[in-house]
Amino acid sequence: MKELTKAEDQVMQILWKLKKAFVHDIIVHIPEPKPAYNTISTIVRILVKKGFVDYKAYGKTHEYFPIIDKSKYSNFYINNFVGKYFSGSFQNMVSFFAQENQLTSDQVEEMMKNVEADLKNKDE
Repeated sequence: MKELTKAEDQVMQILWKLKKAFVHDIIVHIPEPKPAYNTISTIVRILVKKGFVDYKAYGKTHEYFPIIDKSKYSNFYINNFVGKYFSGSFQNMVSFFAQENQLTSDQVEEMMKNVEADLKNKDE
């Protein structure tokens, strides 16, 4: 799987939300200033080539839909991020964010409880 550019990610976020869309539907959900139709069409075709999106053709018109789960990409992206910036250590990442955001020990403890609950639910 390849990492998405900022523009590709913006389009994917919209497609994940809409589930399926034509190019003009995607453009409606992009904030001003809106890009040209051809720009979004090109980005979507790149996403098709990268294997993130597929389409159903209706004559010359195409309806696009994601074929990569948002959660699957999120996991890939976070693992890459942690690998690049924190030597692959989630502990280093959490420590960094706790220090940078001046989290209290109570806030860190609450986060740990949430993580433990999530792991417990995953195992069941």
